[in-house]
Amino acid sequence: MRVAVICEYSGRVRDAFIRKGHEAISFDLIESESDLGEHVIGDVRKYPLGYWECFDLAVCHPPCTHLAVSGARYFKDKVEEQREALEFVQWLMDLPIAKICIENPIGVISSKIRKPDQIIQPWMFGERESKSTCLWLKGLDRLVGTNVLQKPECGYWDNCTPSGQNKLGPSEDRWKIRSRTYLGIAEAFAEQFGGDLNAKK
Repeated sequence: MRVAVICEYSGRVRDAFIRKGHEAISFDLIESESDLGEHVIGDVRKYPLGYWECFDLAVCHPPCTHLAVSGARYFKDKVEEQREALEFVQWLMDLPIAKICIENPIGVISSKIRKPDQIIQPWMFGERESKSTCLWLKGLDRLVGTNVLQKPECGYWDNCTPSGQNKLGPSEDRWKIRSRTYLGIAEAFAEQFGGDLNAKK
């Protein structure tokens, strides 16, 4: 399977597909944190739509800065930015690729474009953290939890404070840390959307 992983600088999703025998390429505006596979830097919209027809699957992570409800208090001052962000999401949804997964936190995509096909949590995939993540799917089955964890006895997940707020404080790299796909979810994408080609040899 040929996989395009769009708006991913970490390489986690791309690398998960590569490890299972697929040909995967990541695309982002900045360099990749991993050199396991091919990474293309630049705006993906510079390619004609015909370019994308060679891919069997696209896993897309559009920037959530102007879309997630966590920033709702700033929406009134970012009308144009949000419009452009939503146009990019729609562009991704309309790519001529048979299978597409778009992931984003809970936000305005649900009300402005359409509701997600499912909402997943890291703790459904063996990660001791909480982060509601929406998936919009085309030509794909809903993701199934691979290692569902119970909430710790303390009552909150590792990335949360007792009040339920995220522990990660403001910093220059906060957006990068928050945007990295959890390894358990990346593995589930590769296994369930592509399968392990190495096991079939």
